[in-house]
Amino acid sequence: MPRPGILRSAPRSATLAVLAGTAVIGLALTGCTSAAPTGDTATAVEGGTLTYASGDAEPTCLDPHVGGNYPQALVSGQFLESLVSLDSDGTVIPWLADSWTVSDDGLTWEFTLKDGVTFTDGTALDAAAVQANIAHLQDPATGSSTGYLALAKVTGTEAVSDSVVRLTLAQPDSALLESLSQPWLAIESPTALERSQDENCAAPVGTGPFIVDSWVKQNAITLVRNDDYTSPPADAAHDGPAYLDSIVWRFIPDSASRYAALQAGEVDVIDNAQPDTITQAEASDTIVHLDAPRPGASNRIELNSGKAPFNDAAVREAFIRSANVDDAVASLFQGSAARSYSALSSVEPLGISRPDLFDYDPDAAAALLDEAGWSEKDSDGYRVKDGVRLTVVFPVSTNQSIPAEQSLFEQIQATAKETGFDVQLTKLDLSSWYTALGSNAYDAVSAPYTKVGPDVLRILFDSAGITPAPSGYFANHAQLSDPELDSLLAQASATNDADTRADLYADAQDIVLEGFYILPLYDQQNHFLLSSAVEGARAMPTVSTPAFYDAWLTS
Repeated sequence: MPRPGILRSAPRSATLAVLAGTAVIGLALTGCTSAAPTGDTATAVEGGTLTYASGDAEPTCLDPHVGGNYPQALVSGQFLESLVSLDSDGTVIPWLADSWTVSDDGLTWEFTLKDGVTFTDGTALDAAAVQANIAHLQDPATGSSTGYLALAKVTGTEAVSDSVVRLTLAQPDSALLESLSQPWLAIESPTALERSQDENCAAPVGTGPFIVDSWVKQNAITLVRNDDYTSPPADAAHDGPAYLDSIVWRFIPDSASRYAALQAGEVDVIDNAQPDTITQAEASDTIVHLDAPRPGASNRIELNSGKAPFNDAAVREAFIRSANVDDAVASLFQGSAARSYSALSSVEPLGISRPDLFDYDPDAAAALLDEAGWSEKDSDGYRVKDGVRLTVVFPVSTNQSIPAEQSLFEQIQATAKETGFDVQLTKLDLSSWYTALGSNAYDAVSAPYTKVGPDVLRILFDSAGITPAPSGYFANHAQLSDPELDSLLAQASATNDADTRADLYADAQDIVLEGFYILPLYDQQNHFLLSSAVEGARAMPTVSTPAFYDAWLTS
């Protein structure tokens, strides 16, 4: 299935034609958005404050270079911009860079920057600014993970002129433009980057349509319009400053409270909508549902193959065969999510789906465990081997797993118990969850990772991903170490031939799926609910974050 907004093949629903593409949301739509643009900028209303309520974890730092998680991307997209973007067909389009060229060997890239752009502190956007940003992302002291990993092949930069910056790579990188489109590699004022990290975390300075005015932690971030704005991406619906005067970005962790605030008109947009509220919203004539699944990896459970019990492929397969995911997704998500059988999101054209590998089959699971030596059971019904119980330590991030997903994990826990697995679910806040992963205190984990394009497979499953980035975060939670897979991913990253790239990524996915290193669940979900008074909002075609540059309020 292509990225949302691309109709290369039959769409899952008409919604995908618009949700993460260039189309806008119109007045008084009911249910999911339609497949046709409805916003008309000729009728746009200037002024007003849009209030956004997030159920994601409040960032500890607003600079997406530091760490690099999705909550940062949600808000930073309003005030920071990238060198390039994507259109609704997934084609790379200009943003802060007007054009780019690459050498025949793929090792040298030159980007020509848009003229006359300044950061909101008055600093000019030039080649030196881009150099400073790449240096910031690659500096271990920054503590970057997402941006750091995306720039792993960049070994040098050079200011060819004020408006042209050259990047030198150690190896060709077919995913470089996709990486540069992401908010975690957005371009910040080099003057602001010279401040302390605490100062920059509190109020990063970009070229975007809004400016960070204040941040009252555990309450809200206030963004105000950049009246001098001149640099929208090539697919924006208008030029010049944003229509909105300001955005108030609130944090309301409880899903019922977020939805109640939307119904009461206290907020205009909410994210992390739950299945029951999505159903209610689709029956409403005052709320619009924006469904924008994220690109990159599917939502999945990764099995830690680096230690027992999942260093045994038979035990991994047994766990997967004992998980009744289909029924759980159908009952808990009420049609708002479809079961995945892929390592990649359904919006990635190069993803392959293998439903044959993920049937719920407790008899087959029991036979696999018998063959693997886990043939005995203790008094509680759990499998044991050499006096050790078959235990699966499964830390769950309550900031990243919505209640329906947590219930899904509990249902998997229950069906796996019938086969003899003792799945120990532990609900943790985001910081404690990161600590559990960093200390290898897990056997299974659901860790969302968003990256444009199939190169996310290299981030997640190349053996190099077992080594932590400077932030301490490592992405290969399956701890998969396979030289053949590493070679396939390296070749795919180095080639620009579309057919060769597709074949290599297909072979790589087969290794991951046939080795039972992951249990795919469904696409990473982005469900936004908007008041019908909001027009012109969209989800960016890059990583499906909301964008309010073209948005206005009708009342």
